[in-house]
Amino acid sequence: MREVTLEYGDGKMTVELPQSATVVRYGETYVDPPAVDPWEATRKALANPAGMKPIRESVGPRSKVVMAFPDRVKGGMHERTHRRVAIPLILEELRAAGVKEENITLLQAPGLHRENTREELYMYLPKEIVDEFADSGRLVRHDAEDPEGVVDLGVDSHGDRVFCNRLVAESDFAIILGHAQGNPYGGYSGGYKMLVTGLTHWRSIRCHHTPATMYRDDFMPTTTHQYMREQFDTIGKTIEERIGKRMFAVDAVVDTNAQVLGVFAGSCEGVQQASWPLADKRTNVHMATEKADVLVFGEPRTFHYGPGMGTNPILMTQAVGATLCRVAGALNPNPVVIVPSICDGWFNDEWFPAYREIYDVYQKNGNAPEDMVKYEEEFASRPEYISKFRFEHAYHPFHAFSMLYMGGVALRSTKAMFMPGAKEPGIARSMGFIPTATFDEAVKAAEKYVGKNPKILALPEYLLKVPAHVFADK
Repeated sequence: MREVTLEYGDGKMTVELPQSATVVRYGETYVDPPAVDPWEATRKALANPAGMKPIRESVGPRSKVVMAFPDRVKGGMHERTHRRVAIPLILEELRAAGVKEENITLLQAPGLHRENTREELYMYLPKEIVDEFADSGRLVRHDAEDPEGVVDLGVDSHGDRVFCNRLVAESDFAIILGHAQGNPYGGYSGGYKMLVTGLTHWRSIRCHHTPATMYRDDFMPTTTHQYMREQFDTIGKTIEERIGKRMFAVDAVVDTNAQVLGVFAGSCEGVQQASWPLADKRTNVHMATEKADVLVFGEPRTFHYGPGMGTNPILMTQAVGATLCRVAGALNPNPVVIVPSICDGWFNDEWFPAYREIYDVYQKNGNAPEDMVKYEEEFASRPEYISKFRFEHAYHPFHAFSMLYMGGVALRSTKAMFMPGAKEPGIARSMGFIPTATFDEAVKAAEKYVGKNPKILALPEYLLKVPAHVFADK
């Protein structure tokens, strides 16, 4: 047997796995391509954009420029993060072209995520730039619920709703920063995904973050060939067509620790084509092993969307669905999942105010995520939740639905899900998990579904860093 330490709430859970288990851990079973100097890489990308002219040739003294950047959820918080490096360099380009300071706006693009506070902005942007632009009113947030701040552009060729931030739509030149970072929704963040999820409206986002898209056969394993990715690209291109300009994208491929591996600039389509091959090398980990019957990983209390991610019932189930999408290529169909979680019932109502009530409705509705679609309009229009989203740094109410649907992916694609160590086992059961007192009990119970001596895939530390996507080659 071999000992493996898994995340468990605010601490750790050490478990024993058979020697035959495949344990995937960064630095031991795989390493990333080498990081680059982000300043040098960004300068080169800005000087040689794909499919568009350089910034200095695209703007002038009278140009109104908007530069949008993603929120705290992606991209890391260290000194060499893409946003912290790229924004000052892009400002240099704009100033060299003579763009007036009062005509440059920095736009936080959180989509349906919570608005970041100034202290949070300091964590991933240069403090002097945050203060300069915020104090002058030129650092603003895309408010998806501001009726004056969002432009309705109709529907695209798929019938999906199309919206765009008004500042972007009415600017002379729009720059969007993103990350070619592995993502269960559409394969990678960045590119058109940055635009259509960060700078639109919940009525557009629900067109793709929905059971009709997420429960298709092409959704797992995650890939850039999903129908969801086609939706992102189509909505993004429709935005550009109807506002009469293309976005100038600046995307970084990032590694496990959010270090920059490469930077690519130009049109969204050009940047996607240029950045994805390097992103594939970093993201897709191929193991010379057989596909597994059982997936094992642990959930910390705080990761990705913030504090409570690993205890809020909807979010902790979303994490299982998202992980399955990332590693489905290393699993046999309908595996068993064993996921230790403290599951103590903490929703973090301050950040996720709509979640508790939506969870209650979900329980009364028979635990079928696809049947929750009928409640979207009611909750996404609720004044108290909209107010918290707009003015109190909270997530949008529709965010809970999109997360619930990803949890449904887990329910639909597993034989069973076990949760060792749940402090509130009733909550675990309510989301489709089978609670067990110990990890060993879960392993023994899993054999009833997949047979004796199952092949196990374990992912320690998986949710604490930028996750890889794992494939078995046998």
